[in-house]
Amino acid sequence: MAIDKDDLNTRFTYQRPTEDTIPKFEVLRNTGKAFAELIVECCPPSREQSLAITKLEEVIFWANASIARKK
Repeated sequence: MAIDKDDLNTRFTYQRPTEDTIPKFEVLRNTGKAFAELIVECCPPSREQSLAITKLEEVIFWANASIARKK
């Protein structure tokens, strides 16, 4: 997929939350946090646990970005 100026503008412009997007962000964050708590509870402290939490943060970030960028 080619990246054009419109795509760059979308990627690098602040996307203000709206009444429709805020509840979606909250659901994703809360669900991500619940899963992170489960990871901490079930997995021993380790590099792998840390990576799992980091990847989960990335998932939530990109999911929120998809909502914000495609209103």
